[in-house]
Amino acid sequence: MREVLVVAGEASGDLHAAAVVEALRSLSPGIPIAAVGGARTHAAGAVLIEDIAAHAVMGYAGVVRQIPFHLRLLGKLKARLAGGGVGLVILVDYPGFNLRVAAAAKAAGVPVLYFITPKVWAWRAGRLKEMRRTITRAAVILPFEEEYLRKHGIAATYVGNPLLDGARDLPSRTHARAALDLADDAPVLALFPGSRRGELAQHLDVFTATARALQARMPSLRVIVSVAPNMVLDPARVPFQLVSGGSYLVWRAADAALVKSGTSTLEAAIANTPLIVAYRVGTLNYEIARRLIRGIRYIGLVNLVVDRSVAREFIQSAMRPGAMADALEPLLVPGSPARTKMLADLADVRAALGEPGAAERVARMALEMIA
Repeated sequence: MREVLVVAGEASGDLHAAAVVEALRSLSPGIPIAAVGGARTHAAGAVLIEDIAAHAVMGYAGVVRQIPFHLRLLGKLKARLAGGGVGLVILVDYPGFNLRVAAAAKAAGVPVLYFITPKVWAWRAGRLKEMRRTITRAAVILPFEEEYLRKHGIAATYVGNPLLDGARDLPSRTHARAALDLADDAPVLALFPGSRRGELAQHLDVFTATARALQARMPSLRVIVSVAPNMVLDPARVPFQLVSGGSYLVWRAADAALVKSGTSTLEAAIANTPLIVAYRVGTLNYEIARRLIRGIRYIGLVNLVVDRSVAREFIQSAMRPGAMADALEPLLVPGSPARTKMLADLADVRAALGEPGAAERVARMALEMIA
């Protein structure tokens, strides 16, 4: 049997790739799997041909420094593909590099399964032509992506969202509050300011000011802050309870949340936590993004999944503490009309996401495709 070649380019991709490798090993124990990935992919049973841990980058300068490495790696993968031992390539996210791998696989006559495809519905739609030419099948993780890619001639299948797999056994509200030493009857606000330094620089102070404004209105309000495992926050700057690496514990303990735009907004829906969405970047980056992003009405995935406003969005200059406090306050009040409506809307988002099992569905697709 020819090998499956899995290519993931960063930590999040390594996590998703590992889940697929584990599922492949379960369904077909003897299948040979080689990978560009990290410790998780290796532990799941793949033979690493390149460890991405030594080449993690942040920012444009970091990307530029890694160009020689990526060129060498692409050459190595092209040689492997040309050798005839690869029966299928599974690409995981990382489009800047992986679309080049897809082109190399196409040239070598090797089918390509792309898991977590580029967000061409939001920006860089010019990639669609290249995707249509080089990708055999696409396994997408947002419901609307299937129809969008199929309209552009790409054989796409919605496999479910991996977040659902990480939330199979959510803690109860009572358990979460006990674990965080929070009174069961206290109103609790959660802050999710982001997991990257740039995001924290843009969001942390405004999120903190919003929480302070709410505490002035609701003196019994407790505030908890979800801290990414790779980050350390200064308690003097953020005078609230800090919780590292336990996002679903925070979600389940909270009555409402102020959340940086991104996958965290889907976590809120899965955990049934009312929220508002905020995001701010530097002026230059915003102007560039504004010109690149076309045809979408929302920035928050929780809104995009059902194509309507579930959670209010506060973008760039709209991200003001007073305005965000006004939006959050009724979400913290049990039985309020705003809270009741949002809980119903979040149920619609969860229903649209479907059921857990994304990695296993990808693995089954892979076994159908391997040459």
